[in-house]
Amino acid sequence: MKVRNILATKGGRVITVAPDEAVRQAVALLVEHRIGALIVTDADGQLVGILSERDVMYAAADDEGVFGRPVGDIMTREVIVGMPQDDVLAVAHTMLEKRFRHLPIVDEGRLIGIISIGDVLKTQRDAYQGEIDTLETRIIAAGE
Repeated sequence: MKVRNILATKGGRVITVAPDEAVRQAVALLVEHRIGALIVTDADGQLVGILSERDVMYAAADDEGVFGRPVGDIMTREVIVGMPQDDVLAVAHTMLEKRFRHLPIVDEGRLIGIISIGDVLKTQRDAYQGEIDTLETRIIAAGE
């Protein structure tokens, strides 16, 4: 299965924030949209970073004033991205090995979506359930 399959069910809406936006506003977006990460984009809409709940928590542990600081101060700048044609198992492996939970998806240099480790696991679970259902049907049919 490919990442494009996840995006097809999830849609391509991506919540973004500017690097000069206050962390407080970014946290409000995370809460409002019930998501775990925001893509940070520049004025041209180009990906320049990602801000996750984890980034906020680590920064808050060191600095109580973090909520007034700009997102660009605490975002993750070195962002690993995926492509629609990437294999979901390979993406899952990368996310687990590199210990991150959100993967922006880029196609021809343009941000087209974001997937989470939860999206990946749900897709795998559904695929395995489909295989189980098929095998059960074959076993029942063979026994009749």
